[in-house]
Amino acid sequence: MTSDNADNADDTEDDRLAPPLLNARNALFLDFDGTLVAIAPRPQDVHVAPWVVPTLRQVQAALGGALAVLSGRPIEEIDKLLAPLLPVAAGVHGAQRRSGNGQMWAFDAEPPDLVVRAAHALGRHHPELLIETKPSAIVVHYRAAPGLETICRTTLATALQGHRDWMLLSGHAVCEIKPRGFSKATALHAFMEEAPFAGRVPVVIGDDRTDEDAFVAALESGGLAVKVGPGNTVARYRLGTPAAVLRWLSTSAEALGRGTRRVDDGEEP
Repeated sequence: MTSDNADNADDTEDDRLAPPLLNARNALFLDFDGTLVAIAPRPQDVHVAPWVVPTLRQVQAALGGALAVLSGRPIEEIDKLLAPLLPVAAGVHGAQRRSGNGQMWAFDAEPPDLVVRAAHALGRHHPELLIETKPSAIVVHYRAAPGLETICRTTLATALQGHRDWMLLSGHAVCEIKPRGFSKATALHAFMEEAPFAGRVPVVIGDDRTDEDAFVAALESGGLAVKVGPGNTVARYRLGTPAAVLRWLSTSAEALGRGTRRVDDGEEP
């Protein structure tokens, strides 16, 4: 078993491994909470800094539109938070997708009734929990009561028994019941088969355990994975905070812009 001190030492070492800047052959996939914005006590409390949307728009243009948001949030929430930008996006961990041409697709099903009742019963017995209903999913947030993690996980797992088409997904202080067979990895694979992503090299940036499958998908496709903040991960590269992510994105966009201008001027990029 690895000691806590060893884990901390690994995190410190990995934090020095900032990713290389984006290049014109990349396709960029970004988580939202904990990656573009700091985690908030409640999902509705997140603050989107004023430079987030302009930076995303700049990177999107520099990559020929090959930028997508992969989030556990519904796409409708992403649109409100990033307005007026309407990015290519996957919501509810891949159960919703909006392609580069604006076409929408969503898996339409309700979580098992027993699971829904169990989640709301947890909320009634423990008012510090936040119960969130999403399209095709239900979430129990225990950030305000981390000591309730085990009871939340155990209660939902018990209620889920026998429902093989659904799964329990654990993230930062959340337990989510979502349809099996959809993930950020499946969304990434779908986007990579479509314009403007097809033929590019994927780069995935995320902060949570729920991003690890997308990291694996990017690495298997010859791309890069970037972990935001501490924690064990398959990603080779690290950025410390959402602010560091935005600085890296801005620097990448500027470098891509200089490369484009050199090509336009007849020089080698």
